[in-house]
Amino acid sequence: MKFLSFLLLFISFNSFAETNFEKAEKLFQQEKWDQAKVLFEDCIKQNPKDYKSIEYLGDIAGHQRRWDEAIGYYKTLRIQFPKTANYWYKYGGALGLKAKSVSKFKALGMIDEVENAFLTAAKLDAKHVESRWALVMLYIELPGIVGGSEKKANKYADELMLISKVDGYLSKGYIDEYFERYTQAEKNYLKAHEIGNSKTTFKKLYNLYLNKLKNKAKANQLKEQFEN
Repeated sequence: MKFLSFLLLFISFNSFAETNFEKAEKLFQQEKWDQAKVLFEDCIKQNPKDYKSIEYLGDIAGHQRRWDEAIGYYKTLRIQFPKTANYWYKYGGALGLKAKSVSKFKALGMIDEVENAFLTAAKLDAKHVESRWALVMLYIELPGIVGGSEKKANKYADELMLISKVDGYLSKGYIDEYFERYTQAEKNYLKAHEIGNSKTTFKKLYNLYLNKLKNKAKANQLKEQFEN
């Protein structure tokens, strides 16, 4: 009888913990970060190995620009699951965003670790889109003296093309736009939009017309077509 009572209590306790997690997920989807954070922290108190809650806490910290906190959560996941590409990617992303918020001198000391995290994610998963996008952006934005290179960026844009034509053309367009090759960027964004016809592809092309090519007529025509 005592065992049965204990079992019922255990089941009841787990149901409560699961309900807390589900509530936290709903709050997260509603972008109610502070409320979700409290519940996810409660989940971890009950089960320190609740890695999904740890990931959510890292995501919340990222949304709130608390980079050190996010790095800590993702580092825990990266160490616990060293072969999971997405944890390496999230760790590198949080580290990279922190690097943008500190002095250039401090940021220089972080670049290698950021690059290594993205490279590891890309190696672990041959179809991991996000890490390849991160590498394209990293190599384009970095000065050549510390490893920046259009050639390296194009390498990962080519890999994106093999995984997803939309992401491939968008990344090629991003590179062209960065170097002010706006005519070529338009061609790549047009191809991406023809395939994807999404809000993302629309915004890239629309912003190029409006802000870089200064062509309001084309921008408005594109907007009208997309809305219809």
